[in-house]
Amino acid sequence: MRDIEIFLTLADELHFGRTAQRLHISQSRVSHAIKKQERRIGAALFVRSSRVVTLTPLGQQLRTELRTGSAMIESALERAKATARGAGGTLTLGVLGALGHVIEPTLTAFARAYPGVDLIVREAHFADPFGPLRAGYVDAQLVWLPVREPDLAVGATVLVEPTMLAVSSTSALARRESVEMEDLGDQLLFDIGTTAPAYWADELIPRHTPSGRPITRGPVAHTFQEMLAAIAAGRAVALVQQHCVQYYQRPRIEYVPITDGPRCHWAFVWRTAAETALLRAFG
Repeated sequence: MRDIEIFLTLADELHFGRTAQRLHISQSRVSHAIKKQERRIGAALFVRSSRVVTLTPLGQQLRTELRTGSAMIESALERAKATARGAGGTLTLGVLGALGHVIEPTLTAFARAYPGVDLIVREAHFADPFGPLRAGYVDAQLVWLPVREPDLAVGATVLVEPTMLAVSSTSALARRESVEMEDLGDQLLFDIGTTAPAYWADELIPRHTPSGRPITRGPVAHTFQEMLAAIAAGRAVALVQQHCVQYYQRPRIEYVPITDGPRCHWAFVWRTAAETALLRAFG
């Protein structure tokens, strides 16, 4: 399980040093675990160079399958521990990236109001925002609005943020104090694939500028760490939220304000068929 955790963390971070720091282990331990897994499988999981680390196609497949299984095992263990403690209930929350830190006041307030409830936070990814929720790996998922899924209930808005443009420090846009949405007509934006509903992705990855010019979508990013690595390399730009300025400072990346950019509204959603009094109280 520890080697799986190391693999999944490196697959997110794509950086051996940050992976070691995040897991509180040595960088050599990370390297040893990955090499051991590659020997066991018989093929490379990562492509390493002096500048970047990327997943091989086999590594991408393994990441997807292991993340699902790992989440199921961890959730089962956490629920068992909660039951053993005689807790009043357990809520497992899916949260994108650093947003767990941003909404900590909301989680703290709920914990004080419901001291018998055990809150478990699981990291989610924008490439598949509703998959873990529908599979039952999390009870509620924090996502940006709008959400127009007939099987999902939408809770109250817990956070509203301005939108920023993340660009490579080598880009001419990085030297500007601000940009406008019309500037995106000259840029290549990241895509997040086809798993997420198109209307949901379009909210933060628009297809046209305000004047109607098409905005080109380029490379697909499945996780935020993949996107950041590619932005630093100058492959594309991305619309992100204000919390990224605090939590995702990276070399060779600049965050530029967008004067007429959309404001991002975040809310928890859950399966209507699985709604409980606890979920209603949380949402």
